[in-house]
Amino acid sequence: MIDAAVAVEGLTKDFRIPFHRQSIVAVRDLNLRVKPGEVYGLLGPNGSGKSTTLKIILGLVSPTHGQTKIFGRESSRVDSREAVGFLPENPYFYKFLTGEETLRFFGKLCRLNGARLKTRVSELLELVGLTNARKQRLSTYSKGMLQRIGLAQALINQPKLVVLDEPTAGVDPVGSRQIRDLILDLKRRGAAVLLSSHLLGQVQEICDRVGILAKGTLVREGRLEELIEIENQTELVLENASDALMKEIERLSADSKARVVDRRRSTTTLEQLFLEVTKQNDKAK
Repeated sequence: MIDAAVAVEGLTKDFRIPFHRQSIVAVRDLNLRVKPGEVYGLLGPNGSGKSTTLKIILGLVSPTHGQTKIFGRESSRVDSREAVGFLPENPYFYKFLTGEETLRFFGKLCRLNGARLKTRVSELLELVGLTNARKQRLSTYSKGMLQRIGLAQALINQPKLVVLDEPTAGVDPVGSRQIRDLILDLKRRGAAVLLSSHLLGQVQEICDRVGILAKGTLVREGRLEELIEIENQTELVLENASDALMKEIERLSADSKARVVDRRRSTTTLEQLFLEVTKQNDKAK
């Protein structure tokens, strides 16, 4: 049996307030799994626990209760992160380095060197569209270019799991589309992608499954097409249907020459689902 790329079981994280007896529950009894080759979107409003969850999965923050595993290894173990690439929401880079030097630096941290490292740096610069900017210092890079070099460093060790926290934050539509295509390419290569994003339209385009967090609790999870279905509604897609035919359909008449091209459940948008379930959770609290 293949281990899940990410397995989260009964995860709870409390943050104690200094000089107070109170604590803030950032994540409450969270369970989720990300399969190899799957793009999983972790969604939620600000303060819902998304970033805390990602940091616990990556072993950067210790949980209060529960456990997280990466390909069957406890996240607290250093070797669990050998096959992981990470792009934080606000990545920090040494601005005096060039794009090429930045990737060489991260490559050496991953024990790459020599011809192998040189080849990998060139591949990644081409992949993220920064070949012509390889000799420029990062201090001259735009926000979109910095995000793309950040994505390149996350891929330097050819990870089997890529964790992206707001990967298109501050990126223009063209750059955002390029990053979306890169994520889909990672999926085609068999890598698992766990991402957090506020751009729900983009999430709807690329994610296989999503989980929606509200106040640290997973309020909805599942395959995207199932979550956005509208119950008790079905769509008919007709080809060459006339006004007269539509009236016939309204009277449940089957006497027509139109061909039914498709029949499917009506769907809402991921954005509308997100707003509905987070609003319901607020009312329940």
